[in-house]
Amino acid sequence: MFVYISFTLAAVFVVFAAIKLNKYGDQISRQTTMSGAMVGGLLIAGATSLPELTTSVTAVYIDNVDIAVGNMLGSNVFNLLILAVVDLYYRKLKAFNTVEPSNYFPSIMFGVILTTTVIIAMVLNLGFSIYNIGFEMYILVALYIVSVKLFESEEPEDQVEQEAAVIPIHKVIRYFIFSAIAVLLAGSVLSISGDLLAAQTGINSSFVGSVLIAASTSLPELVAVIAAYKIGNYAIAIGSILGSNLFNLLLLAFTDAFYQQGPILQGVSYSMIVIATLSLVMMLVTLYMLMRSPTQATIKYIIPSTAIIALYLVVSYITF
Repeated sequence: MFVYISFTLAAVFVVFAAIKLNKYGDQISRQTTMSGAMVGGLLIAGATSLPELTTSVTAVYIDNVDIAVGNMLGSNVFNLLILAVVDLYYRKLKAFNTVEPSNYFPSIMFGVILTTTVIIAMVLNLGFSIYNIGFEMYILVALYIVSVKLFESEEPEDQVEQEAAVIPIHKVIRYFIFSAIAVLLAGSVLSISGDLLAAQTGINSSFVGSVLIAASTSLPELVAVIAAYKIGNYAIAIGSILGSNLFNLLLLAFTDAFYQQGPILQGVSYSMIVIATLSLVMMLVTLYMLMRSPTQATIKYIIPSTAIIALYLVVSYITF
């Protein structure tokens, strides 16, 4: 009973903290020269990915690499599912018709490249490492740094006219940090409780890591996207998802540093390759949603989102 109670309470706190995180992130976007895409892709993405880090590092210490890796890759898949589901629900808004694709092209292309690197590393299974860290992880870190530099070099978007009463920027930043810490603590409890609940069912670690725990640690992204849609800031909604996926891949490299038995990707099961490939396909579909010509036909607009949802359900069933 204690596990159920702690899971529920942690979920509530994660939702509350993520709403505040999105609110203050939007304020930072309005009061500074940072674009909504940059705020979503760097600030909110980094903060909402903190539960994944705690969960994966904990999984490394209990020697369950499928949960450690599956949590990261599964979270990326679930994040894209969130974006697809929310966009399908708010289909009349046609959010992808209103954003500037060039703002997201660097993050999604680097996401494709980093995910492809992970897939190749798992398929080849070479086991080449430096200080017990897989060589591919050094590539992931280098590519992530390049992607951040591209974010920094982007021209800021036109800022929305500021409201009459705004919170001073120094307080906004302080509240943003407090909200991020709350997400970290509550998300960690949520992940541990979810792991205990999953362990009681006897389901395999691949499914637990890539679906159950990944879904739990992605609650902040879910709330952040819904909140961003409600205030009409689609730049933060899309940017936070794509940025979180990039940040999760960076955290995969960080997790490998805690795994002292060699490259962490060499110890995972085959189903991790399936999950990573699903993530890659879903990113390519999302890229199509960004790059296609705007359409006013609702049926035509929702086809990519529907395809993403269908892919997730089929592959999750196969993994189960």
